[in-house]
Amino acid sequence: MSSAESSLWDLTPQAWQKKLIAQQANLEAIDDILRSEFASGVEINPVRSDIFAALTMSPEAVKVVIVGQDPYPNSELATGRAFAVPEHVATPPGSLRNIFRECEADLGSVPIAKQDLRSWANQGVLLLNRCLTTRRGESNSHHSIGWQEFTSALISIAAAANPNLIGVLWGKSSQELTSLFDAQFVIASAHPSPLSAYRGFIGSKPFSKVNDLLAHQGQEPITW
Repeated sequence: MSSAESSLWDLTPQAWQKKLIAQQANLEAIDDILRSEFASGVEINPVRSDIFAALTMSPEAVKVVIVGQDPYPNSELATGRAFAVPEHVATPPGSLRNIFRECEADLGSVPIAKQDLRSWANQGVLLLNRCLTTRRGESNSHHSIGWQEFTSALISIAAAANPNLIGVLWGKSSQELTSLFDAQFVIASAHPSPLSAYRGFIGSKPFSKVNDLLAHQGQEPITW
């Protein structure tokens, strides 16, 4: 991460950047922190080029937001998309395994998505972590550097572009964002982590609920 590399502001996809002017100073402050940590030898997940990997679609194209906490601290797993891992990973994390297990039970068929979840993103599912970076090996280590304000702004932008935006909020952290969505379009439950999945995630049927809401809105359902 040399000083010659593009700033985070410059790396922000243009379709989002033009609506994030109010967040520019915050993002520049985050960038200063990341650069300082990197200069002191701290490794950061995901790699810099993937920090905004979730923002592949324009705000207008977002139909559903699935909110995660922060990137996987394991460098082999972090992709920049919440819950997703690279396709070559032999054993996905427990949260992703539980997501696929619930998806299959909910829909009665094996989901077609690969574990990188690109097919979901390609259909307008924004896989957004509340914090877009973390120190390698340290979960939630960047929770206080400004990311939560930034990602809340991203959701507000998507909601302004699509008043029918559906929020899938798993766990207490993501449910702090409930007010950013129309209440009738919020699907909330426990987190899919193995530590909490059986406290309300398993059996919550979020995938069919999303598609029922989309159908009611006259939109194409997600092929999970």
